[in-house]
Amino acid sequence: MKIQEDVIRVENLTKTYQMGEIQVHALRGVSFSVRLGEVLAIMGPSGSGKSTLMNMIGCLDTPTSGEYFLEGELVSTLNDDQLALVRNRKIGFVFQTFNLLPRATALANVELPLRYAGNNGNRKQLAQESLEAVGLGDRIDHRPNELSGGEQQRVAIARALVNEPAIILADEPTGNLDSKSGDEIMNLLLELNQKKGAILIIVTHDPEVAAVTNRIIHLRDGMVEGQEVLA
Repeated sequence: MKIQEDVIRVENLTKTYQMGEIQVHALRGVSFSVRLGEVLAIMGPSGSGKSTLMNMIGCLDTPTSGEYFLEGELVSTLNDDQLALVRNRKIGFVFQTFNLLPRATALANVELPLRYAGNNGNRKQLAQESLEAVGLGDRIDHRPNELSGGEQQRVAIARALVNEPAIILADEPTGNLDSKSGDEIMNLLLELNQKKGAILIIVTHDPEVAAVTNRIIHLRDGMVEGQEVLA
């Protein structure tokens, strides 16, 4: 995959939380950019600011100061409705805990982003195609408790991809899986990155997961401690 222009650019992002009388500085001036097609790992110890940074990139939180440009647009200028559209159409989220609706089938879970996007036409067809893309075409009518952990994560990935987002944010996507299932999920995410060209950003503690990315950003105490270019 040829890496092209910057899709994400953050400049001097800070985030300060007020916890009673104490100020917690979660981010302290983070700057970097991510190009189209890139696979990026974000690593760091607990409390380093990884989740806060992921929430910023996913438009789930706003910085105390600094600027975030997404496809050249300054995110702080968007209103709540515009941010909701960005989250729904441009960003796909994959979480460690899957976050599937327990009583809904795999197909219904994957349809959810399409419902939020107001797609009332070919939802089922698109959801089924997304499940087929992750190898679950024969499991569309199964509920989460009828699926293995690896299969549940595949459903979560299918849900993240159904709107064909420009960015996939994966927060410890292999954290709750055995090593075999974890390897399968990483191979699947990388394959989808190659086929679709979407940016893949992975928060991980696992050096083996980070080793298959193009670049690693190391965070410590809310700052970029260093970067490694791998490919």
